[in-house]
Amino acid sequence: MSTNIDGTISVPAGVHLPIYMDNHATTPLDPRVLEAMLPYFTEKFGNAASRNHSFGWVAEEAVEKAREQVAKLIGATAKEIIFTSGATESNNLAIKGIAEMYRERGNHIITQVTEHKAVLDTCKRLEKSGYRVTYLPVKADGLIDIEDLKRAMDDKTILVTIMFANNEIGVIQPVAEIGKLCHERGVIFHTDGVQAAGKIPVDVNAMNIDVLSLSAHKFYGPKGVGALYVRRRNPRVQISEQINGGGHERGMRSGTLNVPGIVGLGKAAELAREEMDSEMKRLAGLRDRLKAKFDGALDYIHINGSMEHRLPGNLNVSFVYVEGESLLMGINDIAVSSGSACTSATLEPSYVLKALGLGDDVAHSSIRFGFGRFNNEAEVDYVADKLIDVVQKLRELSPLYEMVKEGIDISKIEWQAH
Repeated sequence: MSTNIDGTISVPAGVHLPIYMDNHATTPLDPRVLEAMLPYFTEKFGNAASRNHSFGWVAEEAVEKAREQVAKLIGATAKEIIFTSGATESNNLAIKGIAEMYRERGNHIITQVTEHKAVLDTCKRLEKSGYRVTYLPVKADGLIDIEDLKRAMDDKTILVTIMFANNEIGVIQPVAEIGKLCHERGVIFHTDGVQAAGKIPVDVNAMNIDVLSLSAHKFYGPKGVGALYVRRRNPRVQISEQINGGGHERGMRSGTLNVPGIVGLGKAAELAREEMDSEMKRLAGLRDRLKAKFDGALDYIHINGSMEHRLPGNLNVSFVYVEGESLLMGINDIAVSSGSACTSATLEPSYVLKALGLGDDVAHSSIRFGFGRFNNEAEVDYVADKLIDVVQKLRELSPLYEMVKEGIDISKIEWQAH
């Protein structure tokens, strides 16, 4: 890759700007998924609940096929799949529905501090209704300590909700072990499987998962449609519906089904299952290529979260002594996500990174790269060159970086206010 006279990096073949590397936020719709969906917007427009004519039967048939496709992706049976509007609804339905259904058995829920807000905010809401919630800490690598989970359980614990893979740092929790412990104690285990389903192998039986949330748009399906897996035997899990009216989806989720969306979810699940092995290898290769380029050209970079227990398409890196916002401005032709989220006009570093014990400075300089089905090596090389260039330029302007290079321990400096 060559640098132009004015210092800009030339765009090689195979690279179209802007480059999308934010596949944890959402993924582009696979053209094969769109093709499967299109007829259900037009001539096959029936309501899947219309039992009296062929338009309804055609829609129902398509929905049941998708149910089968989603079930196969996670090792479930079709009857255990409930369609929802997406992961946030699935998480709400699972946590509130289980809490309500098993209220007489107990009122204690266990989760962890690095969950998605769809889980944390739901748990906080339940606390207001008299439930007790334990928020487990995570270790520096982002994993929970199973011993902490054991200690947190008591005779009033009814639900453990721990995410499968983290949306920021890509760290994969020991779900099979968590599920085994829950089953030994007679506690229901729910996992937010949004970043895992369709990307890495998920088997709800082998992994002792009772309830699992997933979303189509995280694996090349449409937005606004998701599913909740609810175990039917050993143990049979019951969930109180949160949306009333008509008793659709086995009485757990009423409302006219989004047939085109569900068809898209089914097709996306089928493609993910068929292509998973090769896709995992390819994405891990792209990620490792980017990491190697950073390692070779930059010092003071910090990988956030375990590299061993990690999604193949995730790399979360802190470029220490560089301010995250400046870094993002310097790479405005690359779509990635920063560790500092802009909330209510204050720049707060990510709560996930803070939970790993990172200081604000390190958390603020972090970038999440999310590799996907439509990324290629040429893009990775362009992104690496661009980032290395911007980081080096920003560090040239950084007095802190200069001090560290000279061996000064900046943590010992007492700054004077003028």
